[in-house]
Amino acid sequence: MTSHPVSLPSRAATLFAGTARFIDRFQDLFALAIRLYVARVFLLSGLTKIQDWNITLALFENEYQVPFLSPTVAAALGTSAELVLPALLAAGFGTRFAALGLFAFNLVAVVSYPDLSDAGLKDHLLWGALLAVTFFHGPGKLSADHLIRRRFASPAAAAAPTR
Repeated sequence: MTSHPVSLPSRAATLFAGTARFIDRFQDLFALAIRLYVARVFLLSGLTKIQDWNITLALFENEYQVPFLSPTVAAALGTSAELVLPALLAAGFGTRFAALGLFAFNLVAVVSYPDLSDAGLKDHLLWGALLAVTFFHGPGKLSADHLIRRRFASPAAAAAPTR
């Protein structure tokens, strides 16, 4: 009995599958890195706003053109969003809610600041894309959401992928 040589497409498929399995091992770490990166950006902005509330109010009165809200309400809501949602995102707690909230906040920031530079717009597009990835892909296993799901969900739901 002679063995048949392995075909080139079969070798390529085996190599591809092995490479994909290796890369898949890093998905949860990458999801965490995305969450931490975006959370840091928004949290630092929120911390800047609470350092001098009078300057923040002046910015919302004179620079930012937030529709439908008074400058004081917009400043309070915006600053709260920049402090609370990034903390949730970083911890992976209510991750999809936090990502969606920051995505909406990011969109309002782009629309309400008429003097946004091209570089600033690119930053906001990147943050929006990363938030969309987090919203649709989920937080991964390195998250409070995953731990809570494993602890409190039914066995069938807990066994389902977190993504």
